[in-house]
Amino acid sequence: MPEKETLERARRDKKEGKAPSTQAGEFVREEMDHIREGKHGARSTKQAIAIGLSKARRAGVDLPPSASSSEQTKEQAERDIRKARSGGKKSAKRARATRKALQREGHSAASKDALSRQARSAAKKRSAASRSRSAKKAAATRKK
Repeated sequence: MPEKETLERARRDKKEGKAPSTQAGEFVREEMDHIREGKHGARSTKQAIAIGLSKARRAGVDLPPSASSSEQTKEQAERDIRKARSGGKKSAKRARATRKALQREGHSAASKDALSRQARSAAKKRSAASRSRSAKKAAATRKK
């Protein structure tokens, strides 16, 4: 279950008209914080991000999977979205098993190096034009 503060931040982002990916970013941020404070670990930065996105979808953020996602990822996203609509309760036994498994993992997935590496590899997959467009958009929204 996401923390109240995270839900509040995501709601504020939605009210301000920000993109679903920005709203979901709050959940990813919370996940990274959990890993850093030792609540649990993650096998990789990609896994930590995936957990955050899943939490966001289950909390009601309207975040569809990307077009380039695998079939498995798309199915999981669909399940998460359905779970948000139905409000189904997670099994305590399953939640405990998931937490135990994550506690056995390392904590370096949320390190600055790992996050930087992940961002670079994600950026490399995008075209120069796409990166340029988003940089210009970011510059336009920056406080003067």
